[in-house]
Amino acid sequence: RDLISKKYPSHGIFGEELGQTGLDAEYVWVLDPIDGTKSFITGKPLFGTLIALLRNGRPVLGVIDQCVLKERWVGANGCTKLNGQPVKSRGVDRLADAMLYATTPHMFAAGMEERRFADLRDRVKRPMYGCDCYAYALLASGFNVDLVVEADL
Repeated sequence: RDLISKKYPSHGIFGEELGQTGLDAEYVWVLDPIDGTKSFITGKPLFGTLIALLRNGRPVLGVIDQCVLKERWVGANGCTKLNGQPVKSRGVDRLADAMLYATTPHMFAAGMEERRFADLRDRVKRPMYGCDCYAYALLASGFNVDLVVEADL
């Protein structure tokens, strides 16, 4: 945060832990130093650091850094790289062939949200849970993840 403020004083910062500043700036950094706090606390190595850069409210850079596994995804200019090597999502033709991730099925509010998630969950090949930001990284890499569905973020 301090490094960004010193190098780019006109940029705004939206931080999960330390608040926001300059959100009306042309460039705004979005920072989540530990996405997957419960995983981090319990020693499950699926947490990560998330960094994004928005220009006029649109993403131009995204980073998922998984320090335990020494993996870093960087997305910019329509290309995503894992540790410097290009990757892409795999995609499937039918929902029945899709692998779905969600942090937990308990994150969906009772009522319509819960019913809609259950309907989707019941239509995919396999629902899986508990990867936090790592599920998005797997999705970006084409590693047998086709959907990440979340709520209450």
